[in-house]
Amino acid sequence: MMRTVGTVSRGVRCPVVKEGDDLIRIVTEAIADMGKEEHITFHEKDIVAVTEAVVARTQGNYASTDDIAKDCRTKFGCDTIAVTFPILSRNRIAICLKGIAKAFKKVYILMSYPSDEVGNHLFDDDLLDEKGVNPYSDVMDEAKYREIFGYVKHPFTGVDYVAYYKELFEAEGCEPEFIFANDCRAVLPYTKNVLCCDIHTRERSRRRLLAAGAEKVLTLADIMNAPVDGSGYNEQYGLYGSNKATEDTVKLFPRNCSEFVEELQKSLESVTGVKLNCMIYGDGAFKDPVGKIWELADPVVSPAYTERLEGTPNELKLKYLADNDFKDLKGEELTRAMKEKIEAKDGSLKGSMASQGTTPRRLTDLIGSLCDLTSGSGDKGTPIVFIQGYFDTFAEQ
Repeated sequence: MMRTVGTVSRGVRCPVVKEGDDLIRIVTEAIADMGKEEHITFHEKDIVAVTEAVVARTQGNYASTDDIAKDCRTKFGCDTIAVTFPILSRNRIAICLKGIAKAFKKVYILMSYPSDEVGNHLFDDDLLDEKGVNPYSDVMDEAKYREIFGYVKHPFTGVDYVAYYKELFEAEGCEPEFIFANDCRAVLPYTKNVLCCDIHTRERSRRRLLAAGAEKVLTLADIMNAPVDGSGYNEQYGLYGSNKATEDTVKLFPRNCSEFVEELQKSLESVTGVKLNCMIYGDGAFKDPVGKIWELADPVVSPAYTERLEGTPNELKLKYLADNDFKDLKGEELTRAMKEKIEAKDGSLKGSMASQGTTPRRLTDLIGSLCDLTSGSGDKGTPIVFIQGYFDTFAEQ
């Protein structure tokens, strides 16, 4: 009889963790308890994933707005800068901007339009056509922006982000001046000192700005990449991947992630007898077709994972085979032919017509996205995800 179950993703509950908790022990016990409760037999292809949020929390990896301000003042050594392309988010960037505002007398804020890089919209795309605005070339100040587009609130959050950011800077005694453009070099007539806040395009922005005459260009990865007065930090990503913790602190992306997954793998093996795959995951890499938001506000989906999760899928497209190679087969004969084809695949299928349509992404991005969707970001209380069958094929019993 054919096995009827393929991939299974389980959200796993554990106690709410705090700074200083032994997360390796907590995750190990949660997986062991789940195994007993669900009568699970563990296999080497199974995956245990832990959200970055609890890793960072147990590490106590936090920074205050005063820490951010001090680091900005030290690294720029001036009282006026520009920040480019901050995303539209109260959770992701607002507290960082509050710290930046504390550091300077004036900040030019370059906003991309009609949306930020991860799909949060200032206004609907169709307004560009209606108003005759070319987003590739037109540069606007705040007065022109308001004249053309008015006061638009985000449909999900009910926030006018221009007004929100303006009030945030003014509350810290910093003068904000908005520029609306989609070319980072639009800030250079105002200042040659720039802090790039874009996430996935940050190094391109830095290169373009320096080539165009900027004097000092940093990215958010350069802010809080070392401790400030004993604060948390992230040597690789700085403020990228941070989340609002309180009104004056952010939780940074976790540190020492590779060490964590290796230690977790050893701990889990000691109780399951199996060398499971382990990873840390953050935001998934997927797009909401209604809200148009690309979820990935973290710098990466997975900051660390054990070695067997490296690589990309190497899979055959069953529906392609059914419609082409085996179009004249059906029933048991078709099933047998499919299984034989899968078992016979050898080496990379890159470029093969039989693999077209399979998702050309890294395994960790795909698995991390599955984990993010499984655990959610609300009150499910499942910061651990256990996955079985992800690497199984139709040919396996």
